[in-house]
Amino acid sequence: MNAALFRASLDDTAPPEGLSLALAGLWWDAKGDWARAHGCAQDQDDKQGAAVHAYLHRKEPDLANARYWYAQAGRTMPSGDFKAEWDDLLLLLLR
Repeated sequence: MNAALFRASLDDTAPPEGLSLALAGLWWDAKGDWARAHGCAQDQDDKQGAAVHAYLHRKEPDLANARYWYAQAGRTMPSGDFKAEWDDLLLLLLR
């Protein structure tokens, strides 16, 4: 999977098979389904899941919860726009 294929898959009705839960969370977020995105991120118990979880709570907005999850991910909460953070997370998770 690469970024172009991932973005192209957003035209589909379900995420591609074999994605990590964190990537599936980003996929559902891009489709506008915060609840599914959150469920996926929450179920991946590692720094990648925490990073997506943090992003989703910042977007919600629930900044206190977001701060907690950014700390769990070992990341600093950004102040920029959500699209830039989504793009950064996609590249991070595809590595």
